[in-house]
Amino acid sequence: MNFIGINENNINFIRDNFNSTIVARGENLFIKGDREEVELLDKIFKELIYLQKRQGEITERDINLVIELVDEKSPVNFREKFDSNAADLNNVILFKKSDSVKPRTETQAEYFKSVRQNDIVFAIGPAGTGKTYLAVAFAVAALKNKQINKIVLARPAVEAGESLGFLPGDLSEKIDPYLRPLYDALEDMIPLDKLKQYMDKNIIEVVPLAYMRGRTLNNAFVILDEAQNATATQMKMFLTRLGVNSKAIITGDITQIDLPNREISGLVEIQAVLKGIEDIDFVYFNKSDVVRHKLVKDIINAYEKYNNGSYGK
Repeated sequence: MNFIGINENNINFIRDNFNSTIVARGENLFIKGDREEVELLDKIFKELIYLQKRQGEITERDINLVIELVDEKSPVNFREKFDSNAADLNNVILFKKSDSVKPRTETQAEYFKSVRQNDIVFAIGPAGTGKTYLAVAFAVAALKNKQINKIVLARPAVEAGESLGFLPGDLSEKIDPYLRPLYDALEDMIPLDKLKQYMDKNIIEVVPLAYMRGRTLNNAFVILDEAQNATATQMKMFLTRLGVNSKAIITGDITQIDLPNREISGLVEIQAVLKGIEDIDFVYFNKSDVVRHKLVKDIINAYEKYNNGSYGK
C-alpha cells in the first residue's frame, strides 16, 4: 500500500512523468510502452523497492529523486548517489536531471528558509546572487510537488537605455527580450516539451507586469523580477493580486533602477511600508553571495569604488 500510495498516488506521480501504461494488480506491476522507456521504468521501480526496504517507506520526494538521478545510458548508480547525498537532502530545493538546485551561500540558505515560512518574500541584492534563479526553482518545486496549480512570472518592461520603438516585431516580440531571463531559468529546470505543455495550458505564465492588473491568483506561485523598476503603484497592484493558498517572491537590485528620475521605485518604498508585518520577510543579499562567474564580484567591487570616488586609488 505504501509503495503504490493511497489511490495509487505514487504510481500516478510516475505516470505523469512518462508515456508508458503502468497497471498495478495485486503485488504485480505491468508496464507497456516504448522499449527504452520500459527499461528505464524497470530500473526506477527496482530502486524504489530498494529504498522502501531500507527506509521502511517511500515518499513522493524519494520518487522524484529516483526519477531525476537514474540515467538509462549508464549502469545503475543511484544507491551510491543517494547515500552520498542523503545527509543534505533537506537542503535541496529542486531535483533536476542528474543535478539539483540547493543553497550555495549562507544568505541563499536564509532565503530558502524564509520562502518556506512566509507567504511573501522580498529578495534584494546585486546581480549574480541567485535571487531570480532560486525563486524560479522554489516555484517549479512547488508545482512538481502539487502544492500549487500555477506559476506566474512577471517583469516590468522598463526601457534600460534602449527604446522599445527601435526593436523589430510586434508588441509581444518587443517585450520578449525583457522576459528572456525568466524563460532561461525555466528551460534549465523543466524539459522543453513539458515546459511547452505547461505554457500552452497556462499552468506557467511569463508576462509583463502590466498584464497582472485586474487578476486574482489562487493556488499560485507568483514572482516579480527586476522589481526595482516597478513604480509604487505597480508594486501595490502586484501584491494585491495574491489569492488563497498563494505565495509571492519579489526580487530586485535597488542599485540598478531604470525608472525616470521623477518615479519612486516601489521596491525602495515597500521596505518601509511592509516592515514588521507577519508572513512577509525581507532577505538581503550582498556581493559575497555572487555565484556567477568569479569576475562578476570583481565588477561589482570596481563599480562600488568608482561610485565612491576611490577609482584608481
